[in-house]
Amino acid sequence: MSSGPAVPTPSSTPASAPSGPSAGTVVMTAADISRALTRIAHEIVERNKGTDDLVLLGIPTRGVPLADRLAERLAAIEDDGAATAPDRPTIVGELDVTMYRDDLHRHPTRTIGATRLPASGIDGKVVVLVDDVLYSGRTIRAALDAISDLGRPRAVQLAALVDRGHRELPIRPDFVGKNLPTSTSERVSVRLAEVDGEDPAGAGDAVVIHAAPAGREAGEGRA
Repeated sequence: MSSGPAVPTPSSTPASAPSGPSAGTVVMTAADISRALTRIAHEIVERNKGTDDLVLLGIPTRGVPLADRLAERLAAIEDDGAATAPDRPTIVGELDVTMYRDDLHRHPTRTIGATRLPASGIDGKVVVLVDDVLYSGRTIRAALDAISDLGRPRAVQLAALVDRGHRELPIRPDFVGKNLPTSTSERVSVRLAEVDGEDPAGAGDAVVIHAAPAGREAGEGRA
């Protein structure tokens, strides 16, 4: 992953750039995100030869709705009239990693979220961790520690909507929506309707690159 600034492709660049204090460069539109999730869902099915014993664990905040969207696509792929098509409540969970992070001494006021597993648990399952942006890898390391306290899955895989590089740990995603070259002076934000509500500008879901705010470490708090 190069350290230079990201250059959006023509197909994903909006007709007009956003304006205002939160303005940035849109590198994935709602349609791009939808296509990326559909491709990831097909790759998950192909890699695992179906969806049997599959569990999707979304990492808050935006990994949770992404896991929900992936579950819908997996059900559509596998829904051929068989009884094995995955059902959202049986395969989707939420994994809070707050107490497993290695930066709590720097951010002691982090809000502790909820961890919810499917009723069947994760023992012997193939667990796919789902997150929005993969950056240093430290959030995923925390997620792996959390999983080890919850059960013993057969395998753990990682799906990320965006991989922006600059890894600090030897962690690599299995499924990626978009590899996004960035510099460490930039910040990547993901807007999802389930979390962020309706965009007043009508842009909908989007992945946006911003220049890092003054006085804040680029990518701080990201995975």
